[in-house]
Amino acid sequence: MGKINITKLSIILVHAFVGWGLCGAIMGISMGVTSLENTLIIHAIGAPIIFVIISLIYFKKFNYTTPLQTAIAFVSFAVFMDVFVVSLLINKNFEMFASILGTWIPLALIFKSTYITGLYTKK
Repeated sequence: MGKINITKLSIILVHAFVGWGLCGAIMGISMGVTSLENTLIIHAIGAPIIFVIISLIYFKKFNYTTPLQTAIAFVSFAVFMDVFVVSLLINKNFEMFASILGTWIPLALIFKSTYITGLYTKK
C-alpha cells in the first residue's frame, strides 16, 4: 500500500465527500417530491450505486488504499458527516440513527459496495 501522505488522504476524503454529497442530494431532492419512506428506499438503492461509481474512479486512478481500508474510510467519513452535519447542524437531533432503512442499511451497502468494487478493480 505505501505511506499515506496529506495529498493521498485528501484524495480519499474528496472521493468520500463526493459520495456522501450525492447521497445527500438524493435525500434532499427525494424529500421534496415523494414520501419519507420512498425517499429512504431510493437512498438505500442509490447509495451503493453512487459508491460503486466513486470507488471505480478511485481504484482505477489512485488506488492508495486496500479495498478494506477504502471501505472503512468512506463509511467513517459518511458517519462523521451524518453525526456532525446532518444530525447536529441540520436536524438538531439523532433520530436518523434509529432508522435501519434510513441510516444503517445505506451505510452497510456503502461499505460492501466499496469493498467489493475494490476487490474486482485493477489499477
